[in-house]
Amino acid sequence: MPVSKLTGRQKAAILIVALGPELASNIYRYLKEDEIEQLTMDIASLRKVGEEERRAVFEEFHHMLQANDYISQGGIEYAKEILEKALGTQKAFEIINKLTSSLQVRPFDFVRKADPAQLVNFIQNENSQTIALIMAYLQPEKAAMLLSSLPPEKQVEIAKRIATMERISPEVIMEIEKVLERQLSAVVMEDYTNVGGIQAIVNILNDVDRSTEKNIIEALEMENPDLAEEIKRRMFVFEDILTLDNRSIQRILREVDSHDLVLALKGASDEVKNKIFANMSKRQAEMIKEDMQYLGPVRLRDVEEAQQKIVNIIRKLEDAGEIIISRGGGDEIIV
Repeated sequence: MPVSKLTGRQKAAILIVALGPELASNIYRYLKEDEIEQLTMDIASLRKVGEEERRAVFEEFHHMLQANDYISQGGIEYAKEILEKALGTQKAFEIINKLTSSLQVRPFDFVRKADPAQLVNFIQNENSQTIALIMAYLQPEKAAMLLSSLPPEKQVEIAKRIATMERISPEVIMEIEKVLERQLSAVVMEDYTNVGGIQAIVNILNDVDRSTEKNIIEALEMENPDLAEEIKRRMFVFEDILTLDNRSIQRILREVDSHDLVLALKGASDEVKNKIFANMSKRQAEMIKEDMQYLGPVRLRDVEEAQQKIVNIIRKLEDAGEIIISRGGGDEIIV
């Protein structure tokens, strides 16, 4: 069947099968239960997929990712212009059409495109709730820069408001936009807009300098220990081991229980496995690989628990100054 006649779900099924079980299992983690059921049924009903079909699905997926990236950088018109130059007018039109049905311009788009230095002056006199709302919509790196520029006591207040922010009605967002800038840059959704939340502040804190992060976390630990713990838990995930230097990994491995390591690596990417094995003796790496093979299928929950134990060890070693986790900000330069 020509790719143009395949449904979106059929294309997704072909893509999942082509990616292989390990990558597919990682994708499944982000799907809802009903989506998993539907996709699994489509995969089960797939006939043999030819190389040409598979290549066409991959190509379309790649183009869609590129278009999304271009839109996030400079908007729909910018994406259309770049795609036209690369793929031709007709192909660019088809891709943009597929995306625009679900795309919505993010609120405060005019702020996202503003110069960072201007943003500092722009928001510093606003109240904490307004600043938190704006920052929740910004790219994490730009929000991190703004957060670092605020007074320490205000940093904590803003971080707390972003983390505990839940739903804001589109009418309120529109009103704030009109006050801040005489232009409407959001497409109002009929439903409520989810903004902020713990992951939003985690993304921001991962890009701020160490002193700003420490100030916010320590204050939150006193005011709201549960919130502080959840933020810390999400700030470094198991796959972030790829960002650590070899010496740090070797130090971490001395603290990790071998059974936890075997379980954790069962659900890790090949890149993480290779990074870990490269920092072991050849004999030790072979033993871990054999244990993984003999272990057989394991529950995802057990894998995640083992990975979290290792992450907790990493955080303790960082707090003790024995390893360094790279973060944003000038004070993280290592010499």
